Amino acid sequence: MAVLNVNGKALNHNADPRTPLLWVLREQLKLTGTKYGCGIAQCGACTVLIDGVATRSCQVPANSVGNRKVTTIEGLAANGQLNKIQAAWVAVDVPQCGYCQSGMVMAATALLAAKPKPTDADIDAAMTNICRCGTYQQVREAIHAAAKA
Repeated sequence: MAVLNVNGKALNHNADPRTPLLWVLREQLKLTGTKYGCGIAQCGACTVLIDGVATRSCQVPANSVGNRKVTTIEGLAANGQLNKIQAAWVAVDVPQCGYCQSGMVMAATALLAAKPKPTDADIDAAMTNICRCGTYQQVREAIHAAAKA
């Protein structure tokens, strides 16, 4: 039995050590907010934070995580309250279909932790996630709103 530190809890799983973290989160730990998109770390739907760094979980073998801290979209809200990024996403009405949004929120979380007052150029460089609905302008607006909150 292997253990992962996910959202502040030690969680056991019995997946093959080479299994991508995405599938351990979704299938073993039932944390389905992290989405499968492309499977080749291009789209960003599977983005989680590992020790605060936005990471595409579809290409990270579970055995490589060790005791580092994994944060998923389920771990952002505290006591049922949305964090400032999630609240900005709702206020700006970012999602259309919503499929990519958990990965976008996780990437934005890492960005604001590193750069609390990002420029448009900072946002463009950090937000490499793909949104088929094209909500990029709303994403930028929400990140600026969260930075002001």
